[in-house]
Amino acid sequence: MPSLFRHLFKPDTYSQSAEDKLAQAELRSHGEPPAHIAIIMDGNGRWAEERGFPRAAGHQAGIASVRDATRASRELGIKYLTLYAFSMENWKRPRREVKMLMHLLRKMLHEELPEMLENGVRLNTIGQTNALPKEVQHDLFDAIDKTADNKGLTLTLALSYSGRWDIVRASQLLALDVRRGKVSPEDITDEVLSSYLTTSELPDPDLLIRTSGEVRLSNFMLWELAYSEIYVTKTSWPDFRREHLYEAIREYQQRERRFGMTGAQVNSPRRKDTVPEVHSSYVKDIVRILTKGTI
Repeated sequence: MPSLFRHLFKPDTYSQSAEDKLAQAELRSHGEPPAHIAIIMDGNGRWAEERGFPRAAGHQAGIASVRDATRASRELGIKYLTLYAFSMENWKRPRREVKMLMHLLRKMLHEELPEMLENGVRLNTIGQTNALPKEVQHDLFDAIDKTADNKGLTLTLALSYSGRWDIVRASQLLALDVRRGKVSPEDITDEVLSSYLTTSELPDPDLLIRTSGEVRLSNFMLWELAYSEIYVTKTSWPDFRREHLYEAIREYQQRERRFGMTGAQVNSPRRKDTVPEVHSSYVKDIVRILTKGTI
């Protein structure tokens, strides 16, 4: 990679502009920003190939986008930002590309740690992290430990992650606790199953952003995205900057989140977020039938 190109993606000296502060104030004036934003960072390889660069250059350029999205989220007061950095399916990519991605991850952790510590960002991770190379695990959990007491933005990196894997894993752990007598089948609810997911310490995302124009979830947070607002931009991840984040948040602020209710119910001062409690009695009937053999 040419030295000039490398220079474009080195860590920068950052100071928020007065213009950007005004843009963020204008954004807040339209309502609260989402508490939790999740992003599927797509298009790195295609971005590089369109410019005649190797795919590695796209992944390298994407680090600047991570940095800017994280800074803007922190400044806006967003509590949680989750980035789909590396899926389980990504292990199928050419070995050289995977090795390069792991190298870039370590590089980013080293370069961004001082700023995370300075600005109160807490690093977190979800996924089958024991599949990562040992040196990556070491640097990742070292950064997590060093930022554990920070109280600002929680930045979660989904690494070797699969939504289906997480649901299956949670189901297996829950089944073990049922077999051990720690949990009764009739007591299993959405909340109970959620507590076994690797995302159990995170609220469900309010807004999902996907870059590069693809309209699919790609096995990302399948349980947690049930009622998330989805925003798709044709902008590739290396070109994604805070102005694109602001566009997504503006779109989010204009939507009416109904969670299965009508618009009239959502806007009613007498709104009740209650659901008829039929689940527990239904399961109890099934358990009674299976255990007693009676109908």
